[in-house]
Amino acid sequence: MAEALEAPFDRPDAGFNDLPGWTWIGTYGGHYLQADRLADFEHGFFSRQWQGRGPGELAGYLSAGISVHRPQQIHSALVLAASEASAEPWPEADGLVSDAGGQSLWVCGADCTPVLLADPRSGRVAACHAGWRGVAGRILPGAIARLVAAGSHAADLLVALGPCVSGANYQVERPVSLEVAAALRRHGCQDEAALQELITCGALLADPDPHHDRLDIRSAIVRQLENEGVPHSAIAVCPLCTVALPTLFHSWRRDQVKAVQWSGIVSQG
Repeated sequence: MAEALEAPFDRPDAGFNDLPGWTWIGTYGGHYLQADRLADFEHGFFSRQWQGRGPGELAGYLSAGISVHRPQQIHSALVLAASEASAEPWPEADGLVSDAGGQSLWVCGADCTPVLLADPRSGRVAACHAGWRGVAGRILPGAIARLVAAGSHAADLLVALGPCVSGANYQVERPVSLEVAAALRRHGCQDEAALQELITCGALLADPDPHHDRLDIRSAIVRQLENEGVPHSAIAVCPLCTVALPTLFHSWRRDQVKAVQWSGIVSQG
C-alpha cells in the first residue's frame, strides 16, 4: 500500500525533504512521516494534507484489520489502556498504552509533541500527546510505568517524537519553565535551581523578555525519557517545526485555529 519516497513535496522549505532518520511514506491517499527508529512497527505522523480524515480512516493507511483507539484529549497527564478507549464517547486522557495486539493508538496535536513508544521484545506500544502540561504532569513516565508493569523494560523501548513547535518559536512564562524543569526527575524541586537541568539539556533558550523563556519541549522530553531509563540512542526527534511550516502543519500558536494532525502506531502480537 505504501512506498518510501525520497522527495514527496516539491517545495523550497528548508530541511523539508532531507531528514536523516526519517522517511516520507507515499500512499494513494497522501504522504506521512515515519521514524526509521520505529521501522519495525506500523506507524505514522500525518500532516495537514490529511485534514478532515480521522483515525478511523487513517488506520487503514498503516495496516489492515486493526482496531482504532483514541482519547478525548484534555492537556492532561492521564494514560489509559487502549481497550478503555475503543468507542465513542472517547474517554478523557492524553495517552494510551496497548493491552492487546493489532491495536492502533492515536493522538492529535497542533504544536504539542506527539510521542510514540514501542517495545520490540513484546510488541507493546504507547502513544502520548505531550504538551508542556503533559510533560509537567509526567505523562511519559506514566506511560512507561504502564509498559513496565506489563513486562516491558525501559532500556528496551524505542521512542519517536514527531513534529511540534520548536524552541525558537515557543515563548513561555518562567513559571511554565519551572514546572517542566521540576518534572524531569521523580523528585524535582520547583525553583530556579531546577532550571539548570533544562539549560544543560538545551531545552531552555534565552528570550528578549526577562520574564519569559523559549522552551524546546522536545529536548525536555528527551531528558525526561533518559531519566526514566530510555537510552538516548533509542530516541528519534523530528526537527520539523509546526509553527514554521504552514504548508505542512496546523499550528495553534501561528493561526489560532482549532485544527490538528494525527499520529498513530500499531501494536504487535
